[in-house]
Amino acid sequence: MIAYASMGLLAAIVTFVLSLVVRRVGVKYRLHPQIRDRDVHTNPTPRLGGVAMFGGVLVAMAVASQIPFFRLVFAEPGKIWAILAAALIIVAMGVADDLLDLDWMIKLAGQILAGGVLAWQGVAITSLPFGSIFIGSSWMSLLLTVFAVVFAMNAVNFIDGLDGLVAGVAIIANGVFFLYSYLLVTVTSPNNYFNLASLASALVIGVCVGFLPLNWNPAKLFMGDAGAYLVGLLMATSAIAVTGQIDPSQIAGFGRSSLFPAFLPILLPLAILVVPFLDFALAVTRRLRAGKSPFSADRKHLHHRLLDMGHSVKHAVLIFYSWTAVFSVGTLMFWLVRPYSWAILFIAVGLVICTAVTLAPLSRRKAVEAAAQSAPPDANHEEDSRFDPLDEAVDDSRDPMTGPIRIHKENPA
Repeated sequence: MIAYASMGLLAAIVTFVLSLVVRRVGVKYRLHPQIRDRDVHTNPTPRLGGVAMFGGVLVAMAVASQIPFFRLVFAEPGKIWAILAAALIIVAMGVADDLLDLDWMIKLAGQILAGGVLAWQGVAITSLPFGSIFIGSSWMSLLLTVFAVVFAMNAVNFIDGLDGLVAGVAIIANGVFFLYSYLLVTVTSPNNYFNLASLASALVIGVCVGFLPLNWNPAKLFMGDAGAYLVGLLMATSAIAVTGQIDPSQIAGFGRSSLFPAFLPILLPLAILVVPFLDFALAVTRRLRAGKSPFSADRKHLHHRLLDMGHSVKHAVLIFYSWTAVFSVGTLMFWLVRPYSWAILFIAVGLVICTAVTLAPLSRRKAVEAAAQSAPPDANHEEDSRFDPLDEAVDDSRDPMTGPIRIHKENPA
């Protein structure tokens, strides 16, 4: 555990230092795009934080390769080089997109290429925990791997719209996944606790911790597509390294014989990314129904809707953190605690609290509107009309002879 923490800390320090450098370079040479209609920020901000995060991963990987504890992780160097090559592809593509606004087809091709590089070197889904189903076809393994990588990268990128959102969600999600992968290897390989999935999760936590101070609201630096794609790629790599490479019977043989532990390699990656997956699915459905590309941009993401409801940027980000924590921690609890009712209770209570906090601005707004609608006729209608949707609608109605028509609720005629 100390070795993993050391690598995460190293990645955090390197990322933080490089983020300061990248920000200074970005500001000096104006390496930032124009503010778009869908953007929440109002000041031009560099989007090259992904470069600093990639630097943190590279340095931590290089140091880890020289530590004897991680010798089994680097026993297959082809996988490590494939991860770094895939990361380089998507970071380079992300930087180009942040600066030049690439066509979505080019971005999709780059994502597919990155997933293909991983599968080519053996970082691939080879089996599923559905009765230990093994994927005999290399082409099927390739397709599943590429799909998982592309899906994860885009899901993470889709929620990258608020200061500190992706970094914080990734810290929570990968913290839970690291705990799972670490505990899992203590069951399946008690003589060696070091594996690729845990190292990748630790590095994601580290680079996000190092990047978050500059990305917290008000953000001084954005990770951009390069950073979001990198986080999604490494999260997918962690899940792939576990999914399909663990025999569920090994878990059951350790006194955890039940349905949930056997399916955790599939369920946990879905749980830790449930919010990005939901936003991704809604966005793709929304855009396809409108006849647009699924990768076209709009201002209807979940984080935009939270802002429109009345949440501040910080409150919206904390709400996303809460939803992520409830689903990820609750899913892991099915393996860690008995009886399962405790995990169910945790998720149920967490969902109720998160829902209440999420909808709180609507309740406050309804209360203000009700007060405005029940105000006496001689009340300051001009001041309160913005809280009353009926008054707001009629304020734009004008009589061509007498000017604005003021219709009060007590005298609708």
